[in-house]
Amino acid sequence: MSKFRTLLAGHSAPLPGFGGQKTHAPWPVWSESTTKEIRFQPMPKKAATRLWHRARDFDRQTRRDGRHGGAVGHSALQVLHALIFDFLNYSSGRLDPSYAAIARKANVCQRTVANALKRLRELGILNWVRRCAESRREDGRFMLEQETNAYTVLPATQWRGYRPPAEPPAPAAGTWGDRPPLPSVLAQASIERQHGGDLRAMIGILDSDPADALAGALARLGQAMQRRNPQ
Repeated sequence: MSKFRTLLAGHSAPLPGFGGQKTHAPWPVWSESTTKEIRFQPMPKKAATRLWHRARDFDRQTRRDGRHGGAVGHSALQVLHALIFDFLNYSSGRLDPSYAAIARKANVCQRTVANALKRLRELGILNWVRRCAESRREDGRFMLEQETNAYTVLPATQWRGYRPPAEPPAPAAGTWGDRPPLPSVLAQASIERQHGGDLRAMIGILDSDPADALAGALARLGQAMQRRNPQ
């Protein structure tokens, strides 16, 4: 029985989506961990919020009848929401919470966090780099210590299977929502005068459209009057 337990201990399966630990090493760390400094990219809150809404739309557009959720899944959306709104530093882009911290904010267990992160990476929504740090033991011997992963939320153009929503057509001219055309510069100058605008303001309006020859002539006339009678 002791031999059987020894074999099991030496061949225990790693968490899904993660490399096995080097249990034979004096400093067990995850494979492919790096000691190099990670350079995070800033992400404005508006951009991050837009990615969250697109991830939710991604799940909706891939939902099938008779099934709960779509390609992303409820748990992965919860984890992504926690990463974007609870941990992401929008000004620096720093995003490196622990599994335990993500689990608390997303209100799930750490096993669910691991599976959700794996799913987000498979879809191209999320990527990360495993990190470790060099240190010294009490006896002075060199060792490596595991640190939290450094995460990044990828742009929607890299998501696998995602179809961005079609842009709504521009409103037809003269219909509701169409931007009404501005009045001519002559009409604008007249409105400015009616509201008590001074000569300088009207000259500025008349001189704003180089294609209007009459407005340009009136602007030059006004400038000449202003030079003769400076106030």
